[in-house]
Formats: sequence, structure tokens, C-alpha cells
Amino acid sequence: MNAYIFPGQGAQFTGMGLDLYENAPLAQELFEKANAILGFNITDTMFEGSADDLKETKVTQPAVFLHSVILAKTMGDRFKPDMVAGHSLGEFSALVANGTLTFEDGLQLVSQRALAMQKACEIEPSTMAAVLGLDDHIVEDVCAKTEGIVVAANYNCPGQLVISGELEAINRACETLKAAGARRALVLPVGGAFHSPLMEPAREELAAAIENTTFSKPQCPIYQNVTASAIMNEVAIKINLISQLTAPVRWTQSVQQMITDGATLFTEVGPGKVLQGLVKKINRDAQTESATI
Repeated sequence: MNAYIFPGQGAQFTGMGLDLYENAPLAQELFEKANAILGFNITDTMFEGSADDLKETKVTQPAVFLHSVILAKTMGDRFKPDMVAGHSLGEFSALVANGTLTFEDGLQLVSQRALAMQKACEIEPSTMAAVLGLDDHIVEDVCAKTEGIVVAANYNCPGQLVISGELEAINRACETLKAAGARRALVLPVGGAFHSPLMEPAREELAAAIENTTFSKPQCPIYQNVTASAIMNEVAIKINLISQLTAPVRWTQSVQQMITDGATLFTEVGPGKVLQGLVKKINRDAQTESATI
């Protein structure tokens, strides 16, 4: 069975999407439509902007989404998913790919999500840190015992968990985790504490936008970050998507469940190969590839 997976923030690179724009008329049309929807020429930043330009949240999230979704659409009849999943932001790309959201609605939501998250980041100094080489339950235990807000945010693969929270709490947790035997506990260069309770203002803002958006019956199951299980019901999809900003990304569990449910090939659709690497670390026998036009 074919599983199509969609990357999140951090997968962006300078020049992303230019090959699609130059080689596929449909891609050109969709990129121009995106410029009109967003009200600025995101293509200029994607194709010619610096790494710093691309790092701006209001640009990064729509850029990664557009690269993924437009690549999927230009594949035409070769795009035949039996199941889909996306890492954090990538869940929106996956929902367009399986027909739950239209291209236009997906882009609007992603843009609103980026702006809401940016606002939430400005309320309180917060960040995330990657923890390598410890069992999940040890990391969870340290977070629970650390003073302040700090939680497990991204279950990326066994031995790689990202924590998220208040600046001081993250620093305290990192010291404790190193003492507990973590190979690394490294603060990440991100704008804020994504997938933590500190994203509650953004969750509330995005919830209203999601409630007002039409969700259609998906063409194949999506394995959502919040539940790590196959979802086909559009009402449930909506509820999980609203919870996503303050809940952890259960990527390890999602991939494991997809394999249990029959996934034999994981095709990464979008910039980079980060998810393919994670899939291999979750199950080294899994087959992976990059989508091409």
C-alpha cells in the first residue's frame, strides 16, 4: 500500500518550487493563484529569497505547503495514495492531497495558522529543544517534574523527541536530561513553543477559521498527529486539527500504525527528505522515496 507523507516547517530551502513552476503549466497556475490569495508574491521569496527570508513563519508555512500540494497535483494520475499523513504543518498538505480540503481553503488556513502562531510566540519567550538518545518515558518524566511549562511536543522517531515550553523551563529540562544520559539536549532555532499549552491563543484563533471551513469526505484515511490513527470522518478530522497546535505530534506512532495497517512504500511529497530519514529510523525495513513530477 502507498503511504504519502508531507513535511512540516524546517524543510524549506532557497529556490524551492522553481523547477515545478518552470516545468509544469498547472504548477505555474497554482503558484500564481497562491500569490493572489496571500496578497503578496510568495513565489519571489521561494524562488529567490535568502534562507533568512524563508525562515519568517508567515512565509515558511505557506511555502512548504505550496511546494507539497503543487507537487502532488502535478503528479496527476501517478498520485494514488492509500493513506496519507503530514508532520505538523504537513497535515494540512495531506488534507488537500486526500480531498478533504480544497487548495484554496488549505492555503487560507495555513496562512492564518502561521500568523496566529507568530502572534502567540510574541506573548511569552518560549522555544523547543531536541533530545537525542533517551527513551520517551524518561523525557516525559523529566518534563513533568520540571518547574514551569515544558512538554513532549514531537515524537519524531525512537530516541529523538522534541520538547517545547517556556525558555527557562526548557533550559532547566535540558540540563536534567543531559544528566539523565541524553546524547544531546539542544535548544532549536525556532520562534516559539509549538505543540505546547503556550500555543493556546493560536489554537483558539485557528479553531474559528477551521470551524468556518468546509471539510469534505476524504478519499483515503489520514493518520493525524493527535491520534496517530486512521481517520476517515471529516468531523473527527476537524476536531483533531483544532487540537493539533497544543497537542504533541505523534509521528513515530503514526508511522508504526501505517505499517501495521499495510503501508509498504512511503513517498515524501515536498521539500527535503527529513521524513524519509525518520521513517527509516522507525522501521529500517520500510521502503521510502521522494515524489517527482
